[in-house]
Amino acid sequence: MSVEKIVEQLLKKACHFGASDIHLLPKKDDVEIFFRIDGQLKFIQRISSDESKRIIMHLKFLGSMDIGEIRKPQTGILAVQINDILLSLRLATLPSIIDESMVIRIHPQQKITPIEKLSLFPSTTRKLLSLLHHSHGLMMITGPTGCGKTTTLYSLLHAAKKDIERNIITLEDPIERKSDEYFQVQVNEKAGLTYSTGLKAILRSDPDIVMVGEIRDEETAKIAVRAALTGHLVLTTIHSKNTKGALYRMLELGIPKEELFQAMVAIVSQRLVPVKCRFCEGECDPSCFVKRRNRRLGVYELLYGNALNSVINEFRGIQEEAQFSTLNNQIIKGYALGYIDCNSLDRSLLYG
Repeated sequence: MSVEKIVEQLLKKACHFGASDIHLLPKKDDVEIFFRIDGQLKFIQRISSDESKRIIMHLKFLGSMDIGEIRKPQTGILAVQINDILLSLRLATLPSIIDESMVIRIHPQQKITPIEKLSLFPSTTRKLLSLLHHSHGLMMITGPTGCGKTTTLYSLLHAAKKDIERNIITLEDPIERKSDEYFQVQVNEKAGLTYSTGLKAILRSDPDIVMVGEIRDEETAKIAVRAALTGHLVLTTIHSKNTKGALYRMLELGIPKEELFQAMVAIVSQRLVPVKCRFCEGECDPSCFVKRRNRRLGVYELLYGNALNSVINEFRGIQEEAQFSTLNNQIIKGYALGYIDCNSLDRSLLYG
């Protein structure tokens, strides 16, 4: 079988199960393939080392990577059509003591999911949408890799364009979902277009809303805060454990306290939790697992308004207790209402 056919079948199988990532992990005698499905790695099959090398070499070629370099990590981007769905693939190789491994992250370019269908609780959706009516300020979405931050951002932008008619410009690396509804700018560090230089240029283009894919460094953080203080609503993501942690992270990046506090509109921390199947006891039958659309939904910790002001006062040294529903509160509520089972509850709760 040709390598093109092997790759096509692998991607079709991943789409069939709704996998977010494909892992090709070399072992001593062969290579194991895993799919990340609903946040968990699932073993799929074993293939020979030669077949794995053919797959990786083929994908590296299509992703404009150096096919002769196997000693250094590489990244690449590739767009393919599978089952009439356009997929954006992010490729990442990593050399090991045995052989080269590859992880393929899959981003379907289908229609953006409405924000109403992302959250476990409708009340959270209404609060999220209300935050888009701010004319300026900084709104950060935080959480670990794979928790749905970018999906939430796109859904919020879609709602802002549809319901409020705002001029929206995004700055991303890479552009995970292409859309005609707003102007998208791709970061290209080799050409000198970094997050910081791109954001400076975007602010001269009269946007109402600016979406920055991720705050990664001090310069990007400072420009995002400055944009929020000068009449733009800035939506972005940052890695931290919870909403308070996002403030600590921004301060670590060198943002002056008062500038950050003046700019902040809201912080959203999110997780994806498995929703209990109404038909299966325990783990779903494979056929049911494939057919279910909403296998995971988002729970959100929202910090805004009076609660945000209380947290800011804590940072200023004023003893004031902030009253807001934490992620753990939301997860426990989902369990109490019967949406989350006991095993998922224990996996989803945050400790410490």
